[in-house]
Amino acid sequence: MTTPVRICFFGDSFVNGTGDDDGLGWVGRLVSRERHGGRDVTAYNLGIRRDTSADIAARWREEARRRLPAGSDARLLFSFGANDCVEEEAGRARVPLEETLAHAEQMLREAATLAPVLMVGPFLPGAARIDRLCPQLQKLCAELRIPYIEMRGFAASCGVLLQEAAAGDGAHPNSGGYAALADFIGAAPQWRAWLDRGLTSAKDAPADR
Repeated sequence: MTTPVRICFFGDSFVNGTGDDDGLGWVGRLVSRERHGGRDVTAYNLGIRRDTSADIAARWREEARRRLPAGSDARLLFSFGANDCVEEEAGRARVPLEETLAHAEQMLREAATLAPVLMVGPFLPGAARIDRLCPQLQKLCAELRIPYIEMRGFAASCGVLLQEAAAGDGAHPNSGGYAALADFIGAAPQWRAWLDRGLTSAKDAPADR
């Protein structure tokens, strides 16, 4: 095993793995693969159903503080925006685009001062507002020099994800879809570079209990 790495995964139901009969989601599958590959990863899945960017902005600092003690080799991953784009009464989104971007900039700027940050872009089958939000999130991450994994194209063309979502609640896949998401994210160069950032050998690093 390598030196211990603690990862906080902040997000919504897609981070949580809602709908997965195996109870793993893409987060659990990615972490399992890393551990079987020799990485000493401790993961904190902080995905909450129905959470918007505003909800995550209000809670992430305290949740990270409690899980990432000083001196730990930490990582922060954010994935949100799908719930912001859900239309409610009068055809309005739960969170307007401008507010989502303001929340994202506030969170990502501050998080980047604490640990390496990765943003996994949102996706939501059939949601046109996602197509307007994602390019803006990607642009923001580029300006902040934070790696961003674009998910829309993959999710829109992933047969098992779409089939399982249609058979379920219309949004969330089951185990096959989450496994496909884990494959895609885990194969992204942004994931590997982010996870391996600052990698040191176990013999040279202090123990993290």
